Amino acid sequence: MIQTHILGFPRIGAQRELKTALEQHWRGELDVAGLEDVGRQLRQHHWQLQRDAGLGFLTVGDFAYYDHVANHIQLWGCEPARFGFAGHEPALARHFKMARGVDADATSGHAPCQGHATCTGTHALEMTKWFDTNYHYLVPEFAADTRFSLAPERLLGELAEAQAFGLPVKPVLIGPLTFLWLGKSKSAGFDRLDLLDSLLPLYADLLIRMAAAGVQWVQIDEPILGLDLPPAWTQAFEHAYQALRRVDVSLLLTTYFGGLGDHLGLACRLPVAGLHVDAIRAPGELANVLETLPLDRELSVGIVDGRNVWRTDLDAALGQLRTALERRGGRLWLAPSCSLLHVPFSLSDDTALDEELRRWVAGAREKLAELQCLKRALLKGDAAVASDLAEARAAIQSRRQSPRVHRPAVSARLAQLPAHADRRPSAFSRRQRLQRDRLKLPPLPTTTIGSFPQTASIRAARAALKRGTLATETYREAMQQEIAQAVAAQEQLGLDVLVHGEAERNDMVEYFGELLDGYAFSANGWVQSYGSRCVKPPLLFGDVQRPAPMTVAWAQHAQSLTKRPMKGMLTGPITMLQWSFVRDDQPRSITALQLALAVRDEVQDLEAAGIAIIQVDEPALREGLPLRQADWPPYLEWACRAFRVATSGVRDDTQVHTHMCYAEFNDILPAIASLDADVITIETSRSDMELLRGFGAFRYPNEIGPGVYDIHSPRVPDSDEMIRLLRKAAEVVPAERLWVNPDCGLKTRTWAEATAALQQMVQAAKQLRDELAQQATRERHVAPAL
Repeated sequence: MIQTHILGFPRIGAQRELKTALEQHWRGELDVAGLEDVGRQLRQHHWQLQRDAGLGFLTVGDFAYYDHVANHIQLWGCEPARFGFAGHEPALARHFKMARGVDADATSGHAPCQGHATCTGTHALEMTKWFDTNYHYLVPEFAADTRFSLAPERLLGELAEAQAFGLPVKPVLIGPLTFLWLGKSKSAGFDRLDLLDSLLPLYADLLIRMAAAGVQWVQIDEPILGLDLPPAWTQAFEHAYQALRRVDVSLLLTTYFGGLGDHLGLACRLPVAGLHVDAIRAPGELANVLETLPLDRELSVGIVDGRNVWRTDLDAALGQLRTALERRGGRLWLAPSCSLLHVPFSLSDDTALDEELRRWVAGAREKLAELQCLKRALLKGDAAVASDLAEARAAIQSRRQSPRVHRPAVSARLAQLPAHADRRPSAFSRRQRLQRDRLKLPPLPTTTIGSFPQTASIRAARAALKRGTLATETYREAMQQEIAQAVAAQEQLGLDVLVHGEAERNDMVEYFGELLDGYAFSANGWVQSYGSRCVKPPLLFGDVQRPAPMTVAWAQHAQSLTKRPMKGMLTGPITMLQWSFVRDDQPRSITALQLALAVRDEVQDLEAAGIAIIQVDEPALREGLPLRQADWPPYLEWACRAFRVATSGVRDDTQVHTHMCYAEFNDILPAIASLDADVITIETSRSDMELLRGFGAFRYPNEIGPGVYDIHSPRVPDSDEMIRLLRKAAEVVPAERLWVNPDCGLKTRTWAEATAALQQMVQAAKQLRDELAQQATRERHVAPAL
């Protein structure tokens, strides 16, 4: 009567085996069969872990070689026609071309893939954040002529693989409403909801095939039930699930990342066999679900946190579950709140965490054990798991009382923060004049976002430093040499504002976290961000402060190598917050302000060192936005204030930049404007400058650099393509306020790709400057006659 299951498992592997295999495949070093073999081994290992943990089901369909939404694009046969697939191409090759914009073997040997002629490239699918996480999904494209066709072979094959383990198998699908919602309409005036009736028969057909294969339960994810939805979308749920109820398979409707709110009644009355709710993000809503959900439906309670690494308070969880179990007549399913995709594979034996910290945390493997412990306690009583409960209590008490967590000096500084600490001395118009006088940049100034390629030699030097086989001074000299090479390359390319390239940085959050009090780092706590890109979020467990400068010496060295302006590069407080596993014992707003003060100290030190431009990146600002609009104002108020606190302690002639990427920003433009950054750079190339239109309609008051090429693809567009995008940008933002830059940092590219693309970018800017100069000359000649 009590079942345990998971909504999904990390797919990259304990040692990032999938990342390694993918990158080998893209380099031409591993064939498709070898890549498929790695995927098969990972799936089988993960299923074995689920079996060993005593789960009632093995979850199937959560594995993807790049992205699970792209899996569904292929499952429903709606790959965009612009990719020109003839139909005979292997499914994985098509998957990777949608993700990367080039054929799988287009960049063998690290040669830059330039233009359509040499690599048959095209724009990759747009990427954006998966709800309020740092996972990036590939955005489906829908139009009036979109047609669906079922292609279930890969999913059914994995289903058969899992059934060999002898346990019930639970496939997972993105629900039809969520799949359509996640996409974008590519036809003017077209409503993608109009596609629902042509999609539903394919869902029904697939469910019928699964039932024929012996499947009893299918997990169908509809996380958009946690969003504010237009009435037509809300009404479509009953229509959709009435159409699917005729299939002889039990559907577990799955919601996560928040509460159901005003959709609670709808979710509870839909004709499905079960409902999963997130009791971590919305603990107070469980009582309402228990009141509303009919007793003939199964209830799955997300009681273990699938988004964070802190150990579960088992006593508190059992209190909630026992109430639920009583109300449900002894029937209950236990699960993590969401897919475990968002946490590391394991942390129990991580060599970089000390013994105390290891007791406080749990990765995916440990969360499976927590589910089993909860089930045993409910079935057999606390005595059956007495040692597990005692260990959990001791760990939670240790964390609450540890002197490592609380620093009185940090609290005192927050209490003394002046009310005007988040305001620049003057308005932007005055700052702009002073900055232009100081920097003397041309129209359409060119720059990059910050990072340059992390070469094998850089990674080897960093690894040797960590092993203790490379002296600190030798490492510093090696990184200075890398910086010198990056500066020389940028000068040769003709960029106007330079960066030092961030050779010394392992990650834009990890680097700073390692230099701040209140952070800890795992050795192998990797999570997938997108494709083969993995990040290792730090553990933000205590009060934050900056013991010493973190970037000043690197920036000074870089500036000493050139007369052109050198940007100081920092990660902003909200991104430091969002891309960490954040402590849950105080409001996030307080932690954000602690981070803001640490960044503020660094900003002021950079200015004192003569750095005229300081970029404070906040790609995660939109990501942290609550899912419900009613909760937006308080978040935006404290998040934007934290950024301003970090950046407002400088003179008017010091130029503050920020960068944001891979999210929908148009719905929070007033908040972005309130950041009062002198220049903002944003990702726009994959959307063909669509994201910029909101900034134009809003009349964004400061300067802006829309990305003119996609750095996540090895494809190098030519200058004509970039000029086209810049002209589109100039239609909505005055040219005198435009900058020219890539979408994001160049860390993941090769030097050949980076230099080839930047050459085209500089050429595009030069041509447009000439056009602007000619236009100004014509206007001067015409003016007297008028």
